[in-house]
Amino acid sequence: MKNPADYLENQVFEARRPRKEMQPVVAYAAAVQAIEAALADAEKYKYLLMRALRRHADDLAAPAPAAQPATTDAEATVVPMYTLEQAA
Repeated sequence: MKNPADYLENQVFEARRPRKEMQPVVAYAAAVQAIEAALADAEKYKYLLMRALRRHADDLAAPAPAAQPATTDAEATVVPMYTLEQAA
């Protein structure tokens, strides 16, 4: 995201109020343009955030695949890893 000062494209002037310190001053048109740019970016970020939230909600709502039990086939053979001589 941008800093508020990043939206100001025009020159920022320094002005001194009576008996005060220097303060930044921006032309009215530049301020309006900066606000419009910030609002446009806010809409873009809102769209991206809402899309991410929808995807996250879809991920949460989708049921996790159930663990499937191992199939027991009567014809399946079990082969020992070691022979009886090796186990002894």
